[in-house]
Amino acid sequence: MLAAITVAKETITFHDTPEPTLEPGHALVRVHNVTLCGTDLHIWEDDYPTELPLIQGHEFSGIVEALEPEGSHDFSIGDRVAVNPIICCGECRPCLTGRYNVCQNVGCLGCYSDGALAELISVPVDKLCPIPGDLPLDIAAMGEPASISMQAVNRGRPETGETALVLGSGPIGLLATLYLTELGVKVICADTEQHRLDLAVEFGAVDTLLVTPGSDFPDAHQTSRLDAMTDGYGPQLVIEATGVPSSLENAIRLVASAGRIVQVGISPRQASVSMKDIPYKELDLMGSRMSLNLIPDGLALLARHPDQARALMTHRFAFADLQQAYRLMQGRTEKIGKIVIEMPAGTPA
Repeated sequence: MLAAITVAKETITFHDTPEPTLEPGHALVRVHNVTLCGTDLHIWEDDYPTELPLIQGHEFSGIVEALEPEGSHDFSIGDRVAVNPIICCGECRPCLTGRYNVCQNVGCLGCYSDGALAELISVPVDKLCPIPGDLPLDIAAMGEPASISMQAVNRGRPETGETALVLGSGPIGLLATLYLTELGVKVICADTEQHRLDLAVEFGAVDTLLVTPGSDFPDAHQTSRLDAMTDGYGPQLVIEATGVPSSLENAIRLVASAGRIVQVGISPRQASVSMKDIPYKELDLMGSRMSLNLIPDGLALLARHPDQARALMTHRFAFADLQQAYRLMQGRTEKIGKIVIEMPAGTPA
């Protein structure tokens, strides 16, 4: 089979490699679509705590090509599936308490071990997630990022009628906005790009705030709007989806007393956090990583909102043009949402 191997910084080579063999408890999946995210870019740039060479790809969908005929599963050859890429040890304290997404030895297909940028991949059957109804395979590849957004929202314990501020309207922030709106939460979105905020309205945002880098946020007019929407108290929930240190600082400053902040954006940079606001407001400050088996829920969310899901997908590349996809992400010269890689198997209508 053909596999794309990231062999060194910004260097991908295509190799004919042996097809995986069917192991007990595993299935072979013919990969149809892979979507790329910021983590993929960092791995390609060799700016991520993993070792190269590596077959990348952790957001993907495909069709079951082989599996054991007997076993405690409900899958058959020909089934359309997305895949949960998390690998956990099952033995550490987080795993034993049901928090395997933060396993002390956590792994992820395509990030720490070989992933889906190959024609075939072997995965444990219990990692397969059936694709609902007629949800297209290319959209289903985004089940994993949808699950990340839902994990972050669930961590924040939203309640119907509350007001939430979502900082960052990239794919994770937009999908969080979509889910919050479904739950009856009024969502305000903030971002530095107007085109992303325009999309946030399509995902359910009731108001948007354009952030000007280097300027005070919110400005006087934006503060007035926030006060009007929150009765002067501030949003009860803030989802920080940028990973920018100043954005977390803004979240702590703007959230209501007794409010909740969920940090889902990831960055190695340091934030300057007030040691007064957190205890004075008695805030709940929570992290969120990957998800706890929420890919089926993410797929269902996408299936309920196919138009919004399709709007996230701004670029497509053939498998052979993978290097160009990374160059586009790196250059940031275009308005980029999710980039879809079309694998040699193709996507059926």
